[in-house]
Amino acid sequence: MRRLGLAALQIDAEASGNFDLVEKEIRSVVKRFPWLRLVALGELIVHGPSTEKAEPAGGPTEKRFQALARDLDIWLVPGSMYEARGGQVYNMAPVIAPDGMIVSRYDKMFPFRPYEASVASGSGYCVFDIPGIGRIGLVICYDIWFPEVIRTLSAMGAEVILAPTLTNTIDRDVEIAIARANAATSQVYMVAVNGTGKLGNGRSVVFGPGGELIYEAGTGRDVIALELDLDQVAQVRERGWHGLGQVMKSFRDSSVSFPLHASAAQRQEALSGLGELAVPERESPASQSIPHSSKPTDDRPQANGRSGRD
Repeated sequence: MRRLGLAALQIDAEASGNFDLVEKEIRSVVKRFPWLRLVALGELIVHGPSTEKAEPAGGPTEKRFQALARDLDIWLVPGSMYEARGGQVYNMAPVIAPDGMIVSRYDKMFPFRPYEASVASGSGYCVFDIPGIGRIGLVICYDIWFPEVIRTLSAMGAEVILAPTLTNTIDRDVEIAIARANAATSQVYMVAVNGTGKLGNGRSVVFGPGGELIYEAGTGRDVIALELDLDQVAQVRERGWHGLGQVMKSFRDSSVSFPLHASAAQRQEALSGLGELAVPERESPASQSIPHSSKPTDDRPQANGRSGRD
């Protein structure tokens, strides 16, 4: 049986400067659960969302994480950090092996535009193998809103997909639904780990390869330590979840083509009518429809700023 001992840490973080706290949490969970093989954290958990904190590849933050993984003999995906490279800044998540080596650096494919406008887009997929256990895929936050990415990682053999996240907005409930849908449609474990405190609103989730909820955290600090049975992924893909849809086989065997996926130019032309990708501006009063009442109005000033009867 192929079991992955995994801990997803939902850390109660400050806006920046969280490395000491992060290291303490990692050391604590590994001491408490010595069967852990992999520890994962939320997006931008150490330095927060400021690109001014960007470091070069192999910078001090990455080196400190390498030393920590080596000391604890664990696989470590320490969320992400901004990395300066070639005159651009990327939202990058390193994958660190138990010997401290960087086996992959994943650049977020879909920065949260238009808000993450100064961050460059990555173009390479990330999967890595844990010997004797299985293959893991990696995305970052907004990437999960693009099911093509998750489907591709699953087709590349990923059995677990990690999604470090930094979300503090009202769409967290939607993201959870998307994570569940991705797990079911690509028949893969989805582990979406968010921050909390000043960096996120929590509710990290783990879904199984049938889309079943394994765990959902609350909005505060949480330690999600569990074992994932990777043989279940193989079974679900072979027989269907509870004998139902064999989704990845149907996708494999279908003769349907997806031209807008194959050609970026065709996709851009087809969707050109959507307009510019920009931060929404405040609407002017003239552009808003103002309803008219048939009732007479009292234009006299009201005491205490009141505009009508209580």
